[in-house]
Amino acid sequence: MIEQFLIGTYTKKTSKGIYKVTLDTDREKITDVSLAIPSQKPAYLQVGQDGRIYAIKQVDDQGGVASYSLDDNNAKMLSEVLAAGAPPAYVGVDEKRHLLYSANYHTAKVDVFKINSDGTLTQTDSVLHEGATGPQPEQEAPHVHYADLTPDNRLVVCDLGMDLVVVYDVSDNGKLTAVSRYKCEDGFGTRHIAFHPNGKYAYLLGELSSKLEVLKYNSSDASFKHLQIIKTIPSTWTAHNGAAAIRISSDGKFVYTSNRGENTIAVFEIQPDFTVKHIQSISTEGDFPRDFNLNQDEHYLLASNQNTDNLTLYKRDPTTGKLTLLQKDVACPEPVCVMKWK
Repeated sequence: MIEQFLIGTYTKKTSKGIYKVTLDTDREKITDVSLAIPSQKPAYLQVGQDGRIYAIKQVDDQGGVASYSLDDNNAKMLSEVLAAGAPPAYVGVDEKRHLLYSANYHTAKVDVFKINSDGTLTQTDSVLHEGATGPQPEQEAPHVHYADLTPDNRLVVCDLGMDLVVVYDVSDNGKLTAVSRYKCEDGFGTRHIAFHPNGKYAYLLGELSSKLEVLKYNSSDASFKHLQIIKTIPSTWTAHNGAAAIRISSDGKFVYTSNRGENTIAVFEIQPDFTVKHIQSISTEGDFPRDFNLNQDEHYLLASNQNTDNLTLYKRDPTTGKLTLLQKDVACPEPVCVMKWK
């Protein structure tokens, strides 16, 4: 079977935009990497249910978001919303309310955009994070790193600078109202969060601490309760490391995180009480794995190594959750985001 991923990239060196990657599951290998959407610095993207692509974009000294239509051979930009300054770090799609969310690390803003029927974007709200920050050098100011939906259709935002998780109610017309705040331990460096399929537990990744925190989520008041915290790297690791991406298998049995520094994918088995047990760390066969993703049936995992311009393919055992290397050194320029396409 042929499946395809889209790879968001930086465009500091040779990359030209968003790339299309073909996975042949019969041959168990990546067979093609090609440019799909020319763009500047599309470092994060999402694929909507309508097939449209929503991505970060930079044009000269302006940053923002853009929407595209894409078929096998043709890409068309539908809309872009830009403002002075650096582009966001993350975009999330709200299919029910037809909204797009962006999290801007540099400006500490959460922006909301209406997705119109023709795929164009209209900004509806903007929230600025302000307040006390953590002790690490990277926490000199608030840094919003993630904005996406909770299982009960609220917006959850991770702020790396403030060691904070904020949950917002979202109106149908795209306005945000804060309803809860969860403060992590100082220096945690809150980066991304992933919810268990049952909607009652969440797995929070700390970039600066290289830790994974397990939380109980209460949908009645959008609050979080701490259950566990565990390192994503060995206790003996002393060199720099930054945890990056987190994914949960759809059966709710395994959590995967990437480590930039140790350059591994760490695998955790979810226990009956929803805490986790570390069961594997496997090399990404490259440097600085900012993102990775599972394929459609979750029998394969594709990782991206930003600094070494390469992708790595693994076979995944759905019973044990463990990964086995299939293919390495697949050339792709500056890959930093991995999304299933079709």
